[in-house]
Amino acid sequence: MNTPFRVLIADDHAPTRDDMRDALERSGRFVVCAEAADGSSAVEAALRERPDLCLLDIRMPGTSGIAATREITTRLPGTKVVMITVSLDDDDLLNALRAGAVGYLLKDIDADRLPYALNDALQGGAPIPRRLVARLVSEFRDHGPRRRPVTEPGYDLTSREWEVLNLLREGKSTAQIAAKLFVSTATVRSHVAAVLRKLHLPDREALRNLDQG
Repeated sequence: MNTPFRVLIADDHAPTRDDMRDALERSGRFVVCAEAADGSSAVEAALRERPDLCLLDIRMPGTSGIAATREITTRLPGTKVVMITVSLDDDDLLNALRAGAVGYLLKDIDADRLPYALNDALQGGAPIPRRLVARLVSEFRDHGPRRRPVTEPGYDLTSREWEVLNLLREGKSTAQIAAKLFVSTATVRSHVAAVLRKLHLPDREALRNLDQG
């Protein structure tokens, strides 16, 4: 018999954790090695237990599930993270994936399907409900080259530099951009400096005033 996969569950609602644990362990494919009620505790438990997979809620007291995901995937690259949430918000979905999550499940998932979804994640899949996949496709399509604010030839910006430039033109501050992209403010400043250099512009105000083209 194959050894069950070890899973960490983090959710601030104890009955929800109980339901997820029961569904996973009933399948015989998983064993819950740790539970947490907030993001910080989830990170600590993950570093201690080194589970195969972490199942994290997005909104928890203190450190969010998304912030915990970024730390876990950075420090434990062999551990998969799947979000489980009630949120249908596009930003939550995209930010979770940017933070390193390999899947995004909704809490209304049938309990019997949960083990299959997590097994899919462990086998290299990306379990995401169909209704959210359509939003992902739309997001990447709408933020492709056609919506880049600078269209003159010769500007060799990376995809992340275009993203920072778009956010600057929306009036976002360095801190707001860092929070949205889940990077440090130092990283944002580095991208801004690169964009200024490549576009031969003197300062951020010049970036904000670029013609849409």
